[in-house]
Amino acid sequence: MFRLQTPLPERYVHATPEELEAWIVAARSRLGERLVILGHHYQRDEVMRWADARGDSFGLARFAASQRQAEYVVFCGVQFMAESADVLTGAHQKVCLPDLNAGCSMADMADLDGVETAWEELERVVDIDAVVPITYMNSSAVLKDFVGRHGGAVCTSSNAAAVLRWALARGSKVLFFPDQHLGRNTALALGYDHGDTRVWDPRKDLGGLDDVDVKQATFLLWKGHCSVHQRFRPEHVEAFRAEHPDGVVVVHPECAHEVVALADEVGSTDAIIRFVEGAPAGTEIAIATEIHLVHRLANEHPEVRVTSLDPLVCPCSTMFRIDEPHLAWVLEGLVEGEVRNRIVVPDEVAQGARTALERMLSIT
Repeated sequence: MFRLQTPLPERYVHATPEELEAWIVAARSRLGERLVILGHHYQRDEVMRWADARGDSFGLARFAASQRQAEYVVFCGVQFMAESADVLTGAHQKVCLPDLNAGCSMADMADLDGVETAWEELERVVDIDAVVPITYMNSSAVLKDFVGRHGGAVCTSSNAAAVLRWALARGSKVLFFPDQHLGRNTALALGYDHGDTRVWDPRKDLGGLDDVDVKQATFLLWKGHCSVHQRFRPEHVEAFRAEHPDGVVVVHPECAHEVVALADEVGSTDAIIRFVEGAPAGTEIAIATEIHLVHRLANEHPEVRVTSLDPLVCPCSTMFRIDEPHLAWVLEGLVEGEVRNRIVVPDEVAQGARTALERMLSIT
């Protein structure tokens, strides 16, 4: 997805940490209850310290909607998260993203043209009324709108199983995008096998499949992935177990299935946090998820030993774009009456996206 972030003024580029802190404190004080700052779990600590709430993307969007007194919502996350917040918040609330280049490579792997083409191709092979489209929360508002208009729903990593059960009660096939790994891991956890899944490659005619494949598949999984979670490999699990035979491996369901199959625990970001919080003192825990969260958990829970499953740590490069200079720039703009980097989902798109999100809530 094309984005254009204007260069920051030199004042912010060359500011010292002390100056940035003073500017952010002053702006927050001036804006008071008119402002709420949201911090996704994967944000760097220098940004998270300013968050009024921290959590996953959907939880933060719902929190923003509950803050009716807040005129401005500054979402320290990525584009699709800010879009969801704009869909759910009131008309009087304005959502800002500190850096427009903060996107999600996984979300960008599925676009509306590709999904509409896939839908048209499927319609020529199977009864399209029996296909239920499901999009992961990590997708653009236009894709949430698509599933809303075509009888589908959104899912998160924590409720994907419930949403897929719902979908299969309504149809015989699921078109799941954009993350193939979450789709596959959830399908297998529900008791299906690999023969029930096919990967849909949007760069190829009919997803690179033949008519028989499409007809036999229960789950058509978009060829997409998370650039961070795909780094974790079975050999990382083996190395950790060799060093810590009594240790615990906890992984996110966006990891490849061969990693998930070797893990002791599999769960969403919030589930990973809850596991660490409840672990007995002295437990050795290797976590397969974004490194900022891993480091934060390690610092906040010294009673256990938390490490990254991959020793060659890799932050989410797009999440990493949000920093204090951009945050200060956005906040000072609000003080001056200028809403910088506002994220607006058109009404015609927001309506379908809201329908898809509300279906998810009704399911779970």
